Amino acid sequence: MDVLQQLVYSGIALGMIYAVIAFGYQLTFAASDTLNFGQGEALMLGALVGLTLLQKLEPAGLNYWMILPLVAVFGMLQGALVERIGVRPAIKIKSEFGWIMSTIALGIIFKNVAENVWGRDAIKFPSPLPESPIKFLGANILPMEIVVIVGALLMMLAVELFNRRTIYGKAVVATFNDRDAAKLMGINTGMVITFAYALSSAAAALAGVMIAPLTLAGAQMGAVLGLKAFAVAIIGGLSSGMGIIIGGIILGVTETLTGFYISTGYKDVPGLVLLLLVLAIKPAGLFGKTAVKKV
Repeated sequence: MDVLQQLVYSGIALGMIYAVIAFGYQLTFAASDTLNFGQGEALMLGALVGLTLLQKLEPAGLNYWMILPLVAVFGMLQGALVERIGVRPAIKIKSEFGWIMSTIALGIIFKNVAENVWGRDAIKFPSPLPESPIKFLGANILPMEIVVIVGALLMMLAVELFNRRTIYGKAVVATFNDRDAAKLMGINTGMVITFAYALSSAAAALAGVMIAPLTLAGAQMGAVLGLKAFAVAIIGGLSSGMGIIIGGIILGVTETLTGFYISTGYKDVPGLVLLLLVLAIKPAGLFGKTAVKKV
C-alpha cells in the first residue's frame, strides 16, 4: 500500500507538471484559436535561464525564490516574440497551418540556440529545499514535488482570477467568445493575443524552474514534456481548466504505475492509448465543450 501511495503522489506531481504546460496551450487557444507548439522549449529556456541567473546572481545575494520573477519576465518576452514573429502573420492572412509550422520552427531554433549556449549535456539544477524525502500521508515525497503541485495550482488559480475579476482578463474572455465583436467594442485583440502568448510562456518558464531541481536542466528536456502536455490538453479538453488538471493527473499517475508494475519501456503507452480513445470518442476532451461555428 505504501508503494502504491508513493507512486500515486509521484504521478500527481508529474501530472501537475504536464498540466501547467498544457494550461499554456489553453491560454493561447482561448484567445486566438492557435497553439504554441514550442511550449516545451519555453519550459526548457526557463530552466536554463533560471540556472544561469542563479549561478551569476547567487553570490550577490539572490537565491532561487528571488529569480522566479526574473524567469517569469523572460518567459513573457519569449512568448510575445513567438506571437509577433510566428503567429500574428499567419492570423493576418488566415493561414490555418502557418502558425503551426511557425511555432514548431521557432521551437527548433530555440532548442538549437540552447544547445550552442548551454551545451547538449543535462546540467544539475541545485534544489532550494532538502533533497531527502519527507513523510506525507503515509508516503515519502520530495519537498520540491510539493512545491511543483502547489505552484502549478497557484499559477492556474491566479490566471483564472485574473480572467474573472479584472477588466483586462475580461478582455481576454471577450476575445475568446467573439473576436470580431470584441474589436467592435474597442478591445485591442492583437494585444490580447500577444498577452496570452506571453502569459503561457511565462507559466511554462516557471514550470521549468520548478521541475529542474527534480530532474536536470538541458536543451533536450522540453520536447517530450511539451508533447505530453499537448496530450493532456487534448485529453482534458482545451476549453476546460479543471479538465486539464484532471487530465494531467490521469496521465502522470498512469505513467508511474505502468513504469513500476509493467516496465519503464511501456510507461508512455497507456497515455497515448487514452489520447487515441478520447480523440475517437470525445474529440473535444473529457471535460471540453464542442463549439459550434456559424458560417
